[in-house]
Amino acid sequence: MSSYAGSLIDSNHCLFVRGMSQICTMAAQRPYSQKVEENSMAALKSGHSAASGVSRVLKELVDTIGKAMGRSAELSNVVPGLSLYKNTTPTAPNPCTYEPSLLIVPQGKKHVDLGKQSYVFGESTFLLTSIELPIVSRVCVASVEKPYLAFFLKLDMGIVRDVLYTEEVRISAPPVGTRGMVLGEVTVELLTPCSRMVQLLDTPQDVPFFCKQLQREIIYRLLQGPQGGRLRSIATKEDQSYLTAKAVTWLRENFEKTLNLDELASMAGMSRSTLHHHFRGLTAMSPLQFQKQLRLHTARQKMLSQELDAASAAFAVGYESPSQFNREYKRFFGKPPMRDVQALRASL
Repeated sequence: MSSYAGSLIDSNHCLFVRGMSQICTMAAQRPYSQKVEENSMAALKSGHSAASGVSRVLKELVDTIGKAMGRSAELSNVVPGLSLYKNTTPTAPNPCTYEPSLLIVPQGKKHVDLGKQSYVFGESTFLLTSIELPIVSRVCVASVEKPYLAFFLKLDMGIVRDVLYTEEVRISAPPVGTRGMVLGEVTVELLTPCSRMVQLLDTPQDVPFFCKQLQREIIYRLLQGPQGGRLRSIATKEDQSYLTAKAVTWLRENFEKTLNLDELASMAGMSRSTLHHHFRGLTAMSPLQFQKQLRLHTARQKMLSQELDAASAAFAVGYESPSQFNREYKRFFGKPPMRDVQALRASL
């Protein structure tokens, strides 16, 4: 024992303090590479944990959709905006229109063509569409053992605007020339309300109360993610994408009319060249190509549902020349109009 300023100090205690000091010094002097390696291992463990969580919730969504679907191929009109799909075999290309929507495929894979741009996704990847677009889609991976299962939610743009104006949402700016369709990585936070929305099918009486709440949560998660800027740009009036979307909407509603690009540009408050640039950036097509696809899709539907002949369908959607319609139809769908429609009817 030794005495200092009236206190007793244990020599063993001094040795302990010196030893701890040396340990702390050694820890502080660890090589930088060792610290980096330890941080990398911690991040890797965190990544494994996140991936494990996503896999768990994806499996839950697969089970929930599978239970809801039973033997049905499509289920809709129970929860507003929600449609579920099931296929046990790959499908042929199907021209159709995607509205602003979220498409999650927890099992199987889907292939979507927008103009010359292709999107292949499934399981850990979702498809976000921020504006109504004409596309060609097909199921590319499906089997009896592991059927293709899809969660398709039409997004309420009114709720998107409400969330933007009333909530504090941090949104990254979208790249210049952003497409109106994009792929993203699913997260536990996004998948969880989607699974709860499917579970509402078991309790239809709860749909009116919970449906909008769940859609609001899903939209909030999308806005917070890397793709959030795409939704915001369509919903925000001052943004170029919003102005371009006005032109897209007008063209969708008036595709049978003769296209005047100068008038369309004036309506959007842009020059003709600026509109052309932003229109192609958003839809992957020029205004003329966009109009042509809308006309062809609608003519095909009219021939199927209203039993119109090719010439009548051509005139109904704005073509002045049936021969031009026949050429463009065959180029797009791969068969002359009536032969294509007959094949479609035979497959139904």
